[in-house]
Amino acid sequence: MRERLTISHVGAQGDGVAPGPVFAPLTLAGEVIEAEVRDGRAEGLTLIAPSPERQEAPCPHFGTCGGCALQHWQAEPYLAWKGEQVRMALARQGLETEIRPTVGVPPATRRRLALHARRAADGTVSLGFKGRRSWALVPIQTCVIADPRLVEALPRLIPVAAAFLDHPKSAPTLHVTLTETGLDVDVTGVERRSGGLPADRRQQAIRAAEAADLARLSLAGEVLAMRRAPRVRFGPAEVTLPPGGFLQAVPEAEAAMVARVLEGVRGAKRIADLFCGAGTFTFPLASVAPVLAADAAEGGIAALKAGRAGLKGLSPIEAVARDLFRRPLTPHDLKGIDTVVFDPPRAGAQAQVEQIAASGAATVVGVSCNPVTFARDARVLVDAGFGLEAVTPIDQFLWSAHVELVGTFRR
Repeated sequence: MRERLTISHVGAQGDGVAPGPVFAPLTLAGEVIEAEVRDGRAEGLTLIAPSPERQEAPCPHFGTCGGCALQHWQAEPYLAWKGEQVRMALARQGLETEIRPTVGVPPATRRRLALHARRAADGTVSLGFKGRRSWALVPIQTCVIADPRLVEALPRLIPVAAAFLDHPKSAPTLHVTLTETGLDVDVTGVERRSGGLPADRRQQAIRAAEAADLARLSLAGEVLAMRRAPRVRFGPAEVTLPPGGFLQAVPEAEAAMVARVLEGVRGAKRIADLFCGAGTFTFPLASVAPVLAADAAEGGIAALKAGRAGLKGLSPIEAVARDLFRRPLTPHDLKGIDTVVFDPPRAGAQAQVEQIAASGAATVVGVSCNPVTFARDARVLVDAGFGLEAVTPIDQFLWSAHVELVGTFRR
């Protein structure tokens, strides 16, 4: 039996929510729909009364592709909703602060894509994204959030993907990054039998990489072919990315984060940059004061050190490889540090933040891709005497439910 439902709000995962609760994808607050309700989800819905905030989605794949959830929402209320997600996450920890306007990014700016590859029964190879709430592949011909140079490269990447599809247990994902020197592709999800990739397939992959003019091709971090070192710029430094290394997805979002981090550390005498990766914040921070940079990824630390070599006009950078989850820097390690910047994975940095709280640091700037774990870590700092001055949400992952942020603490 079909039911008529009125959507009360958009939930944290981007679905509309009706009383029950019933989750209705691709709907907005105030909309009236008819749908079958199964296990708390609306299926086969018909839109009866649309919201005045609804707009035409710009992508032909929207609705089947699982990558974007909110293309149908006008920009102003959409960005305000992202800020509200941050406010609610903080409120659940009993925290209040200034939530600054969400920084948006334009379409056609994303420089990183994870493309899944599948071979059809007729032998053809497709690249695309997973479907909405499905493992099925949605082949794509365009992507409105991606840099056009990535979209243009899609046909050239299909022969590369084909080289990794010889084994029935292989489900390759091509992690494609647009760098200053071309495309960097790291492939995961490939069955690694004894001896690794068979020699014939390895040669096929190398030939395909050369034909596609890739800067580098690697398999789960193992370099198979490299024509040019894939390089990115962090402040004044040019850094060669380690295979499979982390990079912010959108340059405009990265620039917004860097600007707010630098605003927060103004006047610092010595800075710790924790979960530093290959130096996204480290190099800009070194224009302010000496930096102690730490991260578990040895490849990232090696890239940071190589990028620092020969650079003039920056304060000293000490870079160390250290697992900050298992061995967080202690107050002793942070002696003499007056300012700490931390940018952890989605799990947050509770163990490290507890050590920061016990240190002599007077300023902390947190960068996060998860408002919930940021709020949990913020509670630790506030309980130790820090005040959370302000938080800026940043919409790096356009039209998704994800929201990133930068927050500044002082005591």
